[in-house]
Amino acid sequence: MIALLRYQTALLVGSHRWLPPVILYAAYLAVGVQTGGPILDSYGFASAGLLPVAVWLTRICVTNEPPAARSCAAAAAGPGRVHLACVLTATGAAVILGLLGTAFVALTSDPRSSDHRVAVPVLAATGAGLLTALACVLLGIAIGALCNWPVLRSPGSAIPAGLLAALLLSVLGASPANAAVSGMVTGSASGTITTPWLPLAATVLIAAAATATACALSSRRM
Repeated sequence: MIALLRYQTALLVGSHRWLPPVILYAAYLAVGVQTGGPILDSYGFASAGLLPVAVWLTRICVTNEPPAARSCAAAAAGPGRVHLACVLTATGAAVILGLLGTAFVALTSDPRSSDHRVAVPVLAATGAGLLTALACVLLGIAIGALCNWPVLRSPGSAIPAGLLAALLLSVLGASPANAAVSGMVTGSASGTITTPWLPLAATVLIAAAATATACALSSRRM
């Protein structure tokens, strides 16, 4: 698996297809995270932007390999393992972006409540921000796994489905990612840190189930 991860990472880096989502997320942070803004609000905002970026990175990784090369890798290691390596590579790339976004917020935001009156512990806020970012990443990975090959094989249906799912799960109250982000924003009003353990647990299960489904289907649709 390590060799497959190295191979998929090299493909991702060499393709330069990661540049658009990375640039988009950097612009999103530059525009939306204001210097001196409330730290919890900023963490919520930075985390929310990771969901569609994770969906995008997943599509890049699962479609990055030429069909002939994919067939060779699948014959050598098994199609399920190859597809898992693609999804894990996307997850790693999205997590790195989440770490960078969290560091940016920590360096530029004011560790106080929305009205700048109540002090917020930076380390605890950063921990909650990291977990919120991870919840958004994992839900984005789940969407990307289910809205691309091998589940949806036509780009004409895969891309709109991924965009629509990312939009809906960003705003719907029943979404664990939305719950995690809302907890940060709501807590910012009083300077209260809400650690998103339950939303994170939900996204771990959802991402694991979605990835397992996609990997199982890849074995049948090579």
